Amino acid sequence: MKLTSPETILFNGKITTLDAQQPEVTALAIAAGKIIAMGSDLDIQALATELTLAIDLQGKRVVPGLNDSHLHLIRGGLNYNMELRWEGVGSVADALAMLQLQAARTPAPQWVRVVGGWSEFQFKEKRMPTLAEINAVSPDTPVFILHLYDRALLNGAALRAAGITKDTPDPVGGKIQRDTNGNPTGMLIAEPNAMILYSTLAKGPKLPLSDQINSTRHFMRELNRLGVTSCIDAGGGFQNYPEDYQVIEKLHDDGQMTVRIAYNLFTQNMGNELADFQKWADIVKPYSGDGYFRQNGAGEMLAFSAADFEDFLQPRPDMAARMEKDLGDVVRFLVENRWPFRLHATYDETIGRALDVFESINQDTRFDDLRWFFDHAETVSEKNMARIKKLGGGIAVQHRMAFQGEYFVDRYGKKAAEQSPPIRKMLEMGIPVGGGTDATRVASFNPWVSLYWLVTGKTVGGLSLYSENNCLEREEALRLWTAGSAYKSNEESVKGTLSPGMYADLVVTSSDFMTIPDAAIKALTSVLTMVNGKIVYAADAFSQFDAPLPPISPDWSPVRHFGGYQSPETHYALHANACIASSCAVHGNHKGHDGKLSRWLGLDSTEKQPQFENPWAMGCGCFAY
Repeated sequence: MKLTSPETILFNGKITTLDAQQPEVTALAIAAGKIIAMGSDLDIQALATELTLAIDLQGKRVVPGLNDSHLHLIRGGLNYNMELRWEGVGSVADALAMLQLQAARTPAPQWVRVVGGWSEFQFKEKRMPTLAEINAVSPDTPVFILHLYDRALLNGAALRAAGITKDTPDPVGGKIQRDTNGNPTGMLIAEPNAMILYSTLAKGPKLPLSDQINSTRHFMRELNRLGVTSCIDAGGGFQNYPEDYQVIEKLHDDGQMTVRIAYNLFTQNMGNELADFQKWADIVKPYSGDGYFRQNGAGEMLAFSAADFEDFLQPRPDMAARMEKDLGDVVRFLVENRWPFRLHATYDETIGRALDVFESINQDTRFDDLRWFFDHAETVSEKNMARIKKLGGGIAVQHRMAFQGEYFVDRYGKKAAEQSPPIRKMLEMGIPVGGGTDATRVASFNPWVSLYWLVTGKTVGGLSLYSENNCLEREEALRLWTAGSAYKSNEESVKGTLSPGMYADLVVTSSDFMTIPDAAIKALTSVLTMVNGKIVYAADAFSQFDAPLPPISPDWSPVRHFGGYQSPETHYALHANACIASSCAVHGNHKGHDGKLSRWLGLDSTEKQPQFENPWAMGCGCFAY
């Protein structure tokens, strides 16, 4: 490429480029949003002019901008400012203190929402908060707490706000837990379909448009703080196109996006999935847009009958007999119209049936170089990986096992967990693999938790899932989160490495990712994040380069008071104005209990089936408020 004068140079750093020719340099030169040169401090400083901004990296590590290949940013951004984050919180006591403080400042008719990204195993108590504790700290303000994809905890005020009473019937695929008198306790259970959880959450008030815009900007800034510069948005339930995309489109039109987004479209109409994609094919074309906001095809939901929810507290679901027809109709249309696609699939059994469909279509309507991949694939077999490879597909992995690994081991055993998912084997077979989170509900949006999981094979609770033969070296894990994810949006020629001609998307990390102890990876943040050569976040020694956003709105927002991803060293319980401890003698200490939710729910140890007659079998009835 023709060398021009740099607008910005970075020097005196340890820069991991992921470029095969120059894997590590000390300096970079940037112009027009791209890397124009890299090398030694002397070489790059010689390119500077009096107009060049020169930033001394002070010996810090620099890595390519992180790219989450499976994130629900567009939907998550609309709600971010009204969600209380328990991600990273170190104890039940602190989580309840946050809940109490937020309930006191949340105005009617708004709810306090804790929506995913946490696990009871992250807490030092190794347990869930009880319904009694939740009602004690918030007797009047509705509280909705989502636990992964398996259940939600509602206080009495939320039950009333959602209209759930003794006479409310259980929906198909869900269960309203009841006490011995038939009254709802406050627990909603996905059995196994999560629709009961999301349909209830959807009853809560939304933010007005101006606050949704503010919320999305602050969510992107939080991602920037954690080093994310790109993502592939996987759509989501209740995320209709184009009506629910007006906020992100406005931010794009106004030049206010700080995370690049390639978005997939997720069908919303069970039984009419094909009609959704036929309609969208007339509105938008794959890869249309620009480097900040571009269309990326279909999925992750292509057909509702082909979706296997990954609730490891429940037995593996068998897909409906109509799966092949439903999925086949959609995929044939997509392949005929050259629409790339992705498909949610947790279990090998689902993947095998989907591959039967894909291979049949490929016989007369060739996939050829069409980009397609499976999401998740925790239990994919080597046999099916070979079929994926032969058909030119890929896999996007997320750190869902970091949050559900204990449940998986409890149900399937430690041996089965050692290769769930078999990431090392995927790479050895030459399958394109991208890294991601599946945030914001089932797992945290913090990419460093995912990188920690990839490197160590450990859950957020510290359980070792994988032996060394299924853990990655740090550079390998980083490559999944950069070049690997870029492949999933057909952008590997413009991002994923810090090479001349590539986007100047990069992260200066708070500590050296390549050398710090494993446990410290989870605590990494960015001290300077650049997207397209522009500084979108800066802190600490680089704070003079930061450009703050407008204040968080509304003023009662949990994010305004607590921030986003939390630190286990922050102890909110010390600042709470009232005692938050439950008076229940059993739930007050939980001695003799291993903290597993499977035990809390009374799972039969022989058949591993939920026993809902007494789901909180602890000799205590305080869950019935």
